[in-house]
Amino acid sequence: MNKLSLAYAMAAIVASVSFTAIAPANAQMDPGTMPMGDMSASSKAYDDAMAKMDEAMAQLQLRMTGKPGVDFAMMMIPHHQSAIDMAKAYLASGENDPELTKLSNEIIAAQETEIAFLKEWLKKKNAQ
Repeated sequence: MNKLSLAYAMAAIVASVSFTAIAPANAQMDPGTMPMGDMSASSKAYDDAMAKMDEAMAQLQLRMTGKPGVDFAMMMIPHHQSAIDMAKAYLASGENDPELTKLSNEIIAAQETEIAFLKEWLKKKNAQ
């Protein structure tokens, strides 16, 4: 490595260390990089719901049929389940915001109905 390349590399390291040192403690973090010890129980539950959905969808991608309706229905089930799981986590958080409580209950009811529809539709199409 020549001296100029080394100087650029050192400048990049200094810049990244300096930025990290001056970043505010309450700055928004990518949830994937947030230390798990710093998460509230509800935030951990939201993160778990997303991880569960991501895993289910990754498995379903391996089973894609090429049929738009079937693939859509299969992929929407874990997506909707994740919304249910997050709504339930909010309700379990103990926060009592009437608007979010109402919305969470509506999400649970609607998404459960839609999951039941999608499963029945897949069954009728012999795709489940």
